[in-house]
Amino acid sequence: MASAVKRRKYSKHDTVPYHVYDGSAARQLEQQEVLQPRPQVRPRERAVARPKIRVREAGAVSPFAVVGFAAVAVFAVLLLYSYVQLAVISKQVVGLRADLTGLKTEEAKLRAKYELAYDLDAIETQLTTNGTMVKPQNGQVIYVDLSEPDSVTYFDEDGTASGLEDAADGLQSILTQVMEYFS
Repeated sequence: MASAVKRRKYSKHDTVPYHVYDGSAARQLEQQEVLQPRPQVRPRERAVARPKIRVREAGAVSPFAVVGFAAVAVFAVLLLYSYVQLAVISKQVVGLRADLTGLKTEEAKLRAKYELAYDLDAIETQLTTNGTMVKPQNGQVIYVDLSEPDSVTYFDEDGTASGLEDAADGLQSILTQVMEYFS
């Protein structure tokens, strides 16, 4: 089968000896071509010249810019000052809260001492034995019923209530007293 394959021969590759071929596809130069010097290219000389730059003339400072920068500076200082005040107040609040807890514990201790200083049972027994204080009897105790809402009713001498007539009389007496005062 291998003999049945037709082989082509390339005539150009057959003429190149293998010991000369270096594996590149570039054309091999002859000895005369290699030794010829290449022509040197003379670099261009550039003329040194400074570019012309148009300079803007110095203008006057805008008063709006000055006022704006001054306002920003003032606001920055005020902001820093407010942060300092906030820090100081926060520190004071923490200190006052610590003082408050101390004062509450001291108040609880003092209230306990105060309650222990006055023994009501001992005072009652002492005053009842002397006779300066007597326990109330059942008929002397009066209980007030506060379950109903408060209300006040004024009665005349005959027992009837007259609110509008009394209000008009009171207003008339006040006006007469004011008139007498200024005259």
